[in-house]
Order: sequence, then structure tokens, then C-alpha cells
Amino acid sequence: MRPAAADESPLVELAAASAPAQTSASAAGFTRAVRCRGAGCSGDDGEDGGGGGGAYPGNAISTTKYTAASFVPKSLFEQFRRAANCFFLVVACVSFSPLAPYRAVSVLLPLVVVVGAAMAKEAVEDWRRKQQDVEVNNRKVEVYDGTQSFHQTEWKKLQVGDIVKVKKDEFFPADLVLLSSSYEDGICYVETMNLDGETNLKRKQSLDVTAVLNEEQSFHTFKAFIQCEDPNEKLYSFLGTLHYNGQQYPLSPQQILLRDSKLRNTTEIYGIVIFTGHDTKVMQNAMEPPSKRSSVERRMDKIIYLLFVSLFAIASFGSIMFGIRTRAELSAGNYAWYLRPDNSTMYFDPNRPTLAAICHFLTSLMLYVCLVPISLYISIEIVKVLQSTFINQDQNMYCEESDKPARARTSNLNEELGQVHTILSDKTGTLTCNSMEFLKCSIAGVAYGNRLIEVQMPYGGIEEECVDIGNNGAVKSVRPVKGFNFTDDRLMNGQWSKECHQDVIEMFFRVLAVCHTAIPVADRNSGRISYEAESPDEGALVAAARELGFEFYHRSQTTISVHEYDPVFGRKMDRTYKLLNTLEFSSARKRMSVIVRTEEGQLFLFCKGADSVIFERLSKDNSKACLTNTKCHIDEYSEAGLRTLALAYRELTEDECYCCGGQIAKGECIHKLAQAGIKIWILTGDKLETAVNIGYACNLLRKGMEEICITLDSPGTNASEEHNGEGSGMAPYEQIGRKLEDARRQIFLKGTSTPFALIIDGNALTHALTSSLRSAFLDLAVDCASVLCCRISPKQKALITRLVKARIRKTTLAIGDGANDVGMLQEADIGVGISGAEGMQAVMASDFAIAQFRFLERLLLVHGHWCYRRIAAMICYFFFKNITFGFTLFWFEAHAMFSAQPGFNDWFISFYNVAFTSLPVIALGVFDKDVSSRVCLEVPSSHQDGVNNLFFSWSRILSWMLNGVCCSIIIYFGALHAVLIQAVRQDGRVAGFDILGVTMYTCVVWTVNCQLALYISYFTWIQHFVIWCSILIWYTFLVIYGSFPATISTSAYHVFWEACATSPLYWLSTLLIVVTALIPFFLYKITQSLFYPQHCDQAFQFQVLL
Repeated sequence: MRPAAADESPLVELAAASAPAQTSASAAGFTRAVRCRGAGCSGDDGEDGGGGGGAYPGNAISTTKYTAASFVPKSLFEQFRRAANCFFLVVACVSFSPLAPYRAVSVLLPLVVVVGAAMAKEAVEDWRRKQQDVEVNNRKVEVYDGTQSFHQTEWKKLQVGDIVKVKKDEFFPADLVLLSSSYEDGICYVETMNLDGETNLKRKQSLDVTAVLNEEQSFHTFKAFIQCEDPNEKLYSFLGTLHYNGQQYPLSPQQILLRDSKLRNTTEIYGIVIFTGHDTKVMQNAMEPPSKRSSVERRMDKIIYLLFVSLFAIASFGSIMFGIRTRAELSAGNYAWYLRPDNSTMYFDPNRPTLAAICHFLTSLMLYVCLVPISLYISIEIVKVLQSTFINQDQNMYCEESDKPARARTSNLNEELGQVHTILSDKTGTLTCNSMEFLKCSIAGVAYGNRLIEVQMPYGGIEEECVDIGNNGAVKSVRPVKGFNFTDDRLMNGQWSKECHQDVIEMFFRVLAVCHTAIPVADRNSGRISYEAESPDEGALVAAARELGFEFYHRSQTTISVHEYDPVFGRKMDRTYKLLNTLEFSSARKRMSVIVRTEEGQLFLFCKGADSVIFERLSKDNSKACLTNTKCHIDEYSEAGLRTLALAYRELTEDECYCCGGQIAKGECIHKLAQAGIKIWILTGDKLETAVNIGYACNLLRKGMEEICITLDSPGTNASEEHNGEGSGMAPYEQIGRKLEDARRQIFLKGTSTPFALIIDGNALTHALTSSLRSAFLDLAVDCASVLCCRISPKQKALITRLVKARIRKTTLAIGDGANDVGMLQEADIGVGISGAEGMQAVMASDFAIAQFRFLERLLLVHGHWCYRRIAAMICYFFFKNITFGFTLFWFEAHAMFSAQPGFNDWFISFYNVAFTSLPVIALGVFDKDVSSRVCLEVPSSHQDGVNNLFFSWSRILSWMLNGVCCSIIIYFGALHAVLIQAVRQDGRVAGFDILGVTMYTCVVWTVNCQLALYISYFTWIQHFVIWCSILIWYTFLVIYGSFPATISTSAYHVFWEACATSPLYWLSTLLIVVTALIPFFLYKITQSLFYPQHCDQAFQFQVLL
């Protein structure tokens, strides 16, 4: 890198030598120093004093879990954290000793296949993450090269101190300090959806002293020094100091542009890189989502442990019996001459029976290793991935309007969808589409707006057409305007000028047009102006002002220009307001204000915000009648399910309210979910009246429900006031406690025949969630069919979700669409994000994503039911087939005096789970369905099978295990008496160990596959193919493997062709034994469906009748 002269290159110095180390800013936590790394700057790191770009990490990022060097050890560690894999590894190691009943390779190969498949899956997923990282790191950005020009380079090559130019609609490559923009006043607009999930634009502004640096050549002589805080995860705070031209200028979040946010509505900006790579705030905030496991998977782990206990119990019992039998060889009457106890090894030494029993125990552990299903985990992972694919491709959950399908963002919780007991939902944007429209307003105590809203219409009577009221009162159809659904001939088309309080109406429209932070965007073809707003609410307000004659068309840092309708001239006039100050909205202030100067020199404070905040600040000179009417209108709008906002301006006596209403999601969805027995909680920040009417509109509150409303009699009392005095402090607490007791008594007296709905506001909820009242509140809420919590904060949403999950100990689902719902989504067992108008933060934090609330019905009642039943049946069947196989070995060993002699060839055992029974069980988990999707929706009560864990209860699991034991008894003793003493071979010889083993194994393969065929409710050609092909593969393997030399095939050498295939007894025995083994399950299934039908049986009968 060529060093340049001091006057040829920019200098952004934060060198320790030149920094004023004596300042308090250099204390711990405030030590970031940046040195320019442009091509024209010195590359001597020794002069940086630790503050140059080389002292900080590069801008390349890595989100991969593994590296080339760490993949094998880390992946192996992950695989062998599972108890089953660890056990098989120990068995594989011991199999190389003389204790092994099998050849070591036959034990090791299945473990290698299963672990290798899992590692391959991990490698593919990590490779995809690597590809995403490469794509991001190789993005292009223009960086200053120190020669009065910018050139393109990859993001990964950026260093701290570089000066970059970012153009419109490009992402910021690192955290930058904004120097200047294409606007003369140094402002720019940023979309932060990738950071906080919000689609609204944020306004950033450079320091006045650097705003003039808006040309490339202006950086030729630019020299500055910056000192700022260390890297941290705080997105909305920043502390720093810019030293420029001998002066110090404080830096704030207004000058910070964060990585992964996007430049919007600004041609270009110039900035200095201060944080790179993993030091950027977005990467500092990156964290793994909370690990969630389904209840089925947690119970499966317990079953694995139960199988381990069974394995050790069987091995211990066999070892004890073997020790007793070995000791008995010292007795002359029990002497088995063919075992040569007088010349035996320690494995069968009558003089050391304890040692022989211990060796036998180790051998038995390897012998019965097939009881533990080694391929269970990988099979379940494959099935869940395929189930997720079906969810993603379901056309019935595809939203054409937004072009967004459903997305299973994790496959770990598919079956949990079918067990949902309680839904906790945000109201705004979730039950509504969050498509805000200007519908009604109240000005000077007079209500305007003739259009009926959805809540006020009869069901199915929602209007779709858009109309306009002309000057003559005639109604004509016009093009619908996004965000504007208002009709009233008293205000439209300038008719407001004829109203008696036209001056107040004029100021109302003016506040709408001026008090905001929206950006006008003109369409190049039509010239029509649209708006980029910080929220759907603000966009609807500005659009309403435009349609009512006050069109906002231009903004600069200091001015706002509006085309205003002038009633004197009867046409629009251009007016420009000088913007003196903007007080932005915050959750603490609950209002947004601007101070402007008119062209006539008048000063106005325009303000909009929550009605409670605005009314507290109104002048006492306001007309009481006007205030009373306005409050009545606010209540009416809230009761109609609309969101309300108040507008006011200084020194005048009137305030105005507007309403933005959202389309309410169809009530059938919530009605169906309620029919399914799912309890629904609404957690919203809206006022009580709004939430209640939304509840009625969407069928959450229904006729016949008893409402329990718990609020403080003194609405101004809150939790913080409890500690201000003894008397006033105890009153709210006692009041809420008494109301909770009265409500519980009311439910007890009326019983379960009457559904109850609990409605509670934020102030009351604060007291109800205290440690002493929490249990009473949760007990009451759980007894209610619906719960509405109003005026609550995001933190309270997450807290309630955590408490409900801990209290009911059943599956909870949280659904929301905004960044304020993230905590709730992560606390719940299942988080569902709605990709609405409030950004993608909720979707990014969710487990499943859908485009509209109504799709939740199909996600739970259809896919949830299918996935739960499939996974439960798959796991139960896995244990059944392994117990059938393992106990067949146990009966054989018991018959062989517990000698640890395997009843099957070692390769028969190795391929049992891998080749002969693996594909049918995967097909069961992917394709089987007891009823169609239509029946699932028509009979929502079948969802209770999952809530009550019917298909994976301990009784169901143990019954499958018992069935496996019964099948093993029938197979072993049936084969033993059928072929062992019969002349099977053509030369008249009776069956030996080899023929008995093949016969038993054939019966096992037929039985477990036919048992699956009996269980399956819905056959496809795939299931037929895998079931019958698995049986065919067994015979094919037997022929091919038996053709190998006897040293390889051992007991399987030519056994099929020479003995079994030509013997009618072999085929007849197989048929009779398999049919006999299937009879118990067949009778059980018939008896249950006829005399003890369950929800699933009733749903199946309903399907037959359709």
C-alpha cells in the first residue's frame, strides 16, 4: 500500500498517542478508536497505538456452527451426547473382545451408518449457512481510496476507519457514523426491518459541521478524530465524540447507521466505519433461539431409559441364571459332558461361577442391544423434515395478497401443534390484518363518517366497493385508496367550509397533514403521491389529509409543504410550514408533537397521541359540552373495535379524534378453535372497550358467555402507588383479591355448563400477578373459556405466557405479528409469527410463520393432528418391532440354558432396523392419516386426542410393548414346535439352529410389517411399496448373503435354497405363525372401534358418511 502525503489523504484518527487520554471518555467501556485504512493512508500499525483498523476484527462474518477443522470432533460430540448412541459406541468397542456374541463389524456398521447420516445432515445445513455468509461477505460497497475517488470492494475487506458511500436501497455494510447525505441538511431515511422487525422508516441526521461533505473531492482534506463506546448490543443508544477542526461534537444515535439496515428515500450517504463484523450491533444481538423440545420427544427419552432398564434387567436375570447353571455343573447329576466343564475357560468355569456370570452379563448387553432402536432418532428427523415440507407446500395456507406461504421454521415441534391446549394471541395485527384505514372522526364534538365498520355489519355483509360523495350529493364509484375508507358529504370535496366550525375543521386537517414524519414519494408515471410512513397508522392519517384536500407533497429538514384547500378561493394553495422542532413518539410520552411557524409568522404546536394523554393536557377553557361529546365518540369508536387517537393544537379549545380500523380476521377460525377445546387468551395493549368489541367481532366472546370483568374502581391507581401510603397502598390489592374470590365463587356455583370469559385490564393485572394473588388469578383464568388482558406491556405478555405454561403444564402457543410480541413467542412452547404490516421480527423469532390468523385453524386442526398422530404411532411402532425382535432372542437364550447364544445370524440382527423395517415406519410417519383434512376441520373435537395425549399415553405405549412381548412368544414357541422336530430337509434331516433362526426371523419380518399394514388408516402406493418391498428385500438378502462362502455367511450359508425354499413346512409355518401373531392386535382394534369408540373413530365414521 503506497503511503500518501499528509495533504493527500483523509484522516480519521483515533490513535492512542493523539487521543486526549485524560478525558473521562477514555474510561473502560469507552475506548473505541478508529484510524483510517484507506489506500492513501499509512499502513504502519505501529503508529496506531492500538487504535487503527488493524487493531479491530475485519468485517467478514461467520454464522456457521462448524469449521473444517472442528466439524468432525464437534459433530461427533453432538452425536454421542445421545444416550443411545453412546451406549452403542461402548457396545461396538466391547464387540472386539472375546465376549462378543457377534462379529465386531456387524455391530459397528449400523452405528456408523446412523451417526454418519446424522453428521451428513449437519454438514449440509452448515454448508448452507456458509453459502449465505459468503454471499453477504462478498456484497459490494464503494470505499474511499485516498485519491479523491471511491472504488468498489467486498464487504469483508472493510476495516474500521474506512469512508464508504452507500446508495439508495443498499444495505449498510457495517456500523457507520453518518457524515453527510444527498440532502443538503444531512438527513437520510433508514429501514431497520432486519434489526427490530419494523417496516417504518427512521430518520437519521448528520452533524451540521459534516453535512457539507457531500462530494467525493471534499474528503481529500478531511481530517477528524472520533472516540466512542465499545461494541455492545444496545440498538438505540450510542455515545461518542467527533473531534474536527479543533472542536468537539457529541455523537448520538441520530448519527449512527447500523449494519443490515437499508437506506431508503435518499440518493446516497457518506459514512465512517466504526464497528465491523462481529463487533456490529446486529451481530452483538445475534443469539440462538431458545431450545424447544416437544412433549412427545421428552417422553420418548423416558422410554429409551425404560428400555435401558429392561435391557439391564434381562441381562442381569440371564446372568444370574447362567451363574446358577454353571455352578450346578459341579454336581454329577447335572454334568453336561459336551460342555467340557472339566476343561473350560473363565467364560464357563464351574469353579468361578461369579466371574462367568459377570462375563455373561457383558455378553448379554451386546446380545440384546437390538432392544434400543439405534435408528429411531435419525428416522424421526427425516420424518419431521418431510412433514415440514408438506406444511410449507400447503396451498390452503398460501396468501395470494402478500404472496407468502406458511413456513415451518423448525421441524422439532410439528407434533406439538396437535397438542395445543391454550393460545395466547396479540390483538392488533394478529386478529386484525393491521391494514389501517381512516374511517371516522370527531371534530369540535361533532362526529363524522357514514361508513359502517365491519363490527357493526351483519356477518358476511362487509362492503367491498369504494364510493365518493360529490358536491351534489350523488354517489359515484371511485378507485379505492389505501388507508382511506371515509365517506361523509359534510367534509368531502371542500364541503367542510360550509360547516359552522370550519376553522376547527381546517386546523384538524392541517394537523393531519403536518404532524408526522412521513416521506412523500411521487410516482414517475402518474405523478400521484404516496407516503413512506413509520407505521400504518401514520400512513393512513397522511393519506386521509390528502383525500380531504390537504396534500402533503414535500419535506426538507426544516420545512413541510402542503397543497391546502382554501375555502376563500375555492382551490388548493401551496403553503410551507417552517419546522422548528419535532418531538418524536415514545412509549413513555405516548404522543408526537411538532412546532411549526406559518408563512404569516404564527407559531403552532401540533400534537397527536393517546386520548388519555391528550385529555390530561387540554386547557380548562375548552367547552365542557365539546369534551363530553368527544369522549362519548371515543367510547363509541372503541366499542366498535376501532383504534383511537386524539389530535390537538395549542391555545385553541377543540381536540379531534380519528380512528383507524383494521379488517378483522374471520370469526370462524376462533370459533373452530374453541370447538376444538382450545382456550384462547388475548393479550393486547388496547383499551378495554376496544378489546371487548374485537372479542365479540371475532367470536372470542360469544352469546351465552358469562363475563367476569376485573378492573380497579379507581382507574388511576397503579402498582407504583401501592407503596406511597399504607391506606391507599392496600386498597387496590385487597380490591383485586376480593374480585378474584367472588369470580371463583361465581364459577363454582354455576358449574362447567356455563362458559365464562375473564376480562382484566393492565392496572388490575399488575396487582393480580403479585406473588400472593398470582395463584388465584391463574386458577380463575384456567377455569374460563376465554381471557382478555387489556392495556398490558410486552414484558407482561411474556410474563403471563411463562406463568400460564408453568401452571397448566400443557402445550401453549403464542401468536403475534410485531416486535413487541417476540418475548411472548419465545416463552411459549410454540411461537407462531404472522408476516403482517409490522415487520418480520415476530416471524424471525417464531417456530412457524403464517400470513394470516385464519391459517392457524388448518395449521393446528389438520397438520397438527396428522403430525402428532404420525409421530406418536411411529415411535410406538419402533418400540413394538424392537421388543418383538429382542424378546424373541431372549426366549431362545432361555431355551439354550442362558448361554448367550444368539438365535440369529449377526448380520440378520445388524440389518433388522436398517434395511428390513426402516422404510415402512418412515412412510407411516410421513403419509398416514386417519381422516381427511376436511373431516379434521368439520370435527374439531378430534383435536382433544392430542391435548389429552391419547396416542402417546403411557397406557398406549405399554400396550404396544406388551403386544411386542406377545408376538415374540407366539413367534418363538410357534417356530420351535413347528420346525425344530420336523424333517425339513429333503434328505430327511430335522431342522437345526440355522433353519430355526431363519424361520423365526422370517416370521418377525412378516409380523412387524403386516402389523403396520393393519394399523395404517390411509394407504398410498408408497406405503404398499415400502411394506412389501421390505419383506422382499429380506428374501433377496437371504439368497445373496447365503451365497457367500461359509466363512462369511456362517449359519446362513445356502440355508434358504437348500432347506427353507423347498420345504412346504417352512412356508406353512410362516403363514400360521404370522396370522396367529396378528390376531390379538386385530381383535383389539375391532373391539375398541365397536364398543369403545374414541374421537378418531367417530371422525372416521363421519368421513365414511360424507
